[in-house]
Amino acid sequence: MKSIYIKLTTIEDVYSLVRTLLAFDGEVDLESGRYTVDGRSLLGIFSLDLTKPVKLIFHDETKAEELFNLLGKYVVDAPEA
Repeated sequence: MKSIYIKLTTIEDVYSLVRTLLAFDGEVDLESGRYTVDGRSLLGIFSLDLTKPVKLIFHDETKAEELFNLLGKYVVDAPEA
């Protein structure tokens, strides 16, 4: 399992993220605070607080680097606790 923080600023960002995630096998979760949703669920993503970065957790370590490279434009530093 590997994770990064991403920031989604527009609706198109969310749609683009989901399209990218659908192309990969393996489980993907998005986490915001105490809430965790399926990364491929538009409804789930829109239920999160997208004003802050969210944590993307990819459960397939062998493909994580490839996925994270594709998501580079969304990647941000981890928020301060």
